[in-house]
Amino acid sequence: MIFEELAKKLESQKLHFTLVDPDKQSIEKAAELVKVAQEAGTDAFMVGGSSSTVIIQQDEVIKKIKEISNKPIILFPYSHAGISKYADAIFFMSLLNSRNLNYLIEEQLRGAPLVKAYNIEPIPMGYLMFESGNLCTSQFVSDAKLLPNDKPEIAVAYALTAQYFGMKFVYLEAGSGAKRPVSNEVISAIKKSINIPVIVGGGIRDKETAREKLEAGADVIVTGTINEGNKNKMAEIIREIKK
Repeated sequence: MIFEELAKKLESQKLHFTLVDPDKQSIEKAAELVKVAQEAGTDAFMVGGSSSTVIIQQDEVIKKIKEISNKPIILFPYSHAGISKYADAIFFMSLLNSRNLNYLIEEQLRGAPLVKAYNIEPIPMGYLMFESGNLCTSQFVSDAKLLPNDKPEIAVAYALTAQYFGMKFVYLEAGSGAKRPVSNEVISAIKKSINIPVIVGGGIRDKETAREKLEAGADVIVTGTINEGNKNKMAEIIREIKK
């Protein structure tokens, strides 16, 4: 089981997940990214995007990752259309601060039968989007009521809700290309209040920022945009986390 493997690792170390967006990368570029991340020590590959064009080549990207790496491939879908039978697992997530029912429950209802039919391991996750200085595509499409970075008590309430719903992770997301990441204050407050692992992504562009988020309480760091633009920087971040 993928979740059990990750949970076991988290008992003794921090983790890194590499986000691969088929909507932004050709199969060849994705393969280059995967090779660098694999060599640097990433723990899993998240595959997904925020538009419908992602499904056109997603299956081929996943198959290419499997040729290169034996790390888990976890779907990070924008909708049920992003579910691929070639993945190992899926973050079966609800965007808890969305004002659109599609991202709270309706896409999950459409996707659940596919997850069962494809025998993909579901990993329940509470997904939270934060203010980050700009509006990314996923925030716009999902109509998220973005959480403030200076009011940790609001974020804590959402994170506790995810835990009490029985979710296995909570993901704090600043968004693709975020000008600033989720604040250390928010991460620390959430980590002190819940006992499920905390994933942090968005706006993490260097190893110093990654270290800050880990020290604040993040259990898993996700990098996405930096992977596409600077693979050496991505490798530095992964190695810092794995230290």
